[in-house]
Amino acid sequence: MDLATRRRRTALFLFFLMPGLSISSWVTRTPDIRDQLGASTAQMGVVLFGLSIGSMLGILGSGALVARFGTRPVMAAGTVLVILGTAAIAGGSLAPSAPAVMAGLFLFGAGMGGSEVAVNIEGAEVERITGRPVLPTLHGFFSLGTVVGALLGILCTAVGFPVHWHLGVIAVVTAVMFVRALRAIPHGVGRTRDDEQARDGGEPESTAVWRDRRLLLIGGIVLTMALAEGAANDWLPLLMVDGHDMDPALGSAVYAGFAAAMAVGRFGGGFFIDRFGRVPVVRASAISAALGLSVVIFADSPLLAGAAVLLWGLGASLGFPLALSAAGDSGPNSAARVSLVAMIGYVAFLVGPPGLGFLGDHYGLRAAMTVVLVCVAVAVFLAPAADTQRATLRRSLPDQQRASMDESCGTPRH
Repeated sequence: MDLATRRRRTALFLFFLMPGLSISSWVTRTPDIRDQLGASTAQMGVVLFGLSIGSMLGILGSGALVARFGTRPVMAAGTVLVILGTAAIAGGSLAPSAPAVMAGLFLFGAGMGGSEVAVNIEGAEVERITGRPVLPTLHGFFSLGTVVGALLGILCTAVGFPVHWHLGVIAVVTAVMFVRALRAIPHGVGRTRDDEQARDGGEPESTAVWRDRRLLLIGGIVLTMALAEGAANDWLPLLMVDGHDMDPALGSAVYAGFAAAMAVGRFGGGFFIDRFGRVPVVRASAISAALGLSVVIFADSPLLAGAAVLLWGLGASLGFPLALSAAGDSGPNSAARVSLVAMIGYVAFLVGPPGLGFLGDHYGLRAAMTVVLVCVAVAVFLAPAADTQRATLRRSLPDQQRASMDESCGTPRH
């Protein structure tokens, strides 16, 4: 690996680390922010709706922006919005102002959603150059960022450090990291449309992906597993505080355990993917998340529920990166495929936070999480859709070897 590629990979590690650090810093302080705003569970759901709307708008435009401008400017703009959003949340907590916090979450979500496709396309390009798996490790750095942010959040909560100063410092730190990382990202990657094509309009390959049944099933996997991850990111500290009578610092510690389990699953997942393949790993992940959720929902022991969060985190860790990888392998125009699947996954961020908030206000957060449990159980049956590696291998073979493969596997030839 040459020096430029090594620096580029390191920069991508930072681009995944930054949003993880930022979002966990916000999540671990949600009980304090809720108290400062004087908001109910349903009102917090409305505040979180800003994150959902921003994320959806960002992901809707991400694929087209990458095709028009390339990955670098989209990643840059998205990260700047994340930094500004973190600063706005800090200001909203100081005021205190629920609309300001909601606006900050909107900017934050737009930044994360807007850069989602771009950073994954960059990761796939580095995989192609190096011939080594990169995407699971990149998502592992996102989880590592959440662990670091959660530990800092626990410390700040325990000592009563003001939320606005905490989030303000995080905004400054991520700004420094961003300036350092952007230099190593090259221009032009992912750009597939020039000015004339943009004026003419029409992207037949992009619209055709919507008719790919397998791709939509992969999107279903992302939808369910993103909901499992997003529900924890949005509600886990409050779930432990309100649903299991933990104090805020301990609730944040449980979230740190979830984030750590996510990081372990993503950094160690490559071994199991290579050994067993995508389908068994997706299925095992969904079962693990379902078991963990079941205990959190139905067990009355806070200790047992806290331990079960580790199963929840391990199960949710690989669903998103594995499905994105499967989407990229499922056919031509991988950027449009990754964009579509990521957009479907972000539906979970749109309907999840406010929906769980309203259910939690009426029935309690533990009962509300049964919706997440049912969705995760569906992923067990959707898992076979992730088996796109064989299709990719088949397309890469010469005609004679492809025919031999079809005969040996009983696949009809066309």
